Amino acid sequence: MEELTLTTPALLFSAISLIMLAYTNRFLAYAAVIRNLHAVYLERKDKSILPQIKNLKLRVNLTRWMQIFGISSLLLCVLTMFLIYINQHIVAVWIFGTALIFLIISLALLIKEIQISAQALNFHISDIENHLKKK
Repeated sequence: MEELTLTTPALLFSAISLIMLAYTNRFLAYAAVIRNLHAVYLERKDKSILPQIKNLKLRVNLTRWMQIFGISSLLLCVLTMFLIYINQHIVAVWIFGTALIFLIISLALLIKEIQISAQALNFHISDIENHLKKK
């Protein structure tokens, strides 16, 4: 088995940082849409907005869990580096393995969130197409 060095967990820093930036941008975009829909709902009391709010609530929760697992992965990478520094290599290998699993979970949640987003967009596209067919 190849020995784990400080550079191995350090390589994930830039990848995880970019992933977290993307997750944060998604979260901020959802927040803006939710605030807009909230204002529209308070103004018109349009019940058709409620399914969109429910969908966005699910997506925000998924994004939150994506962020939690991504940050946990980064923290475990830092812990791995510390354990390597103090010559606790066996524990470091296990902690790094856990960090990779957390990153995998985060990315799997991203796939699920993208599927939900695509379904929501397809619903809007079909709604527009149906509206155009009526004209």
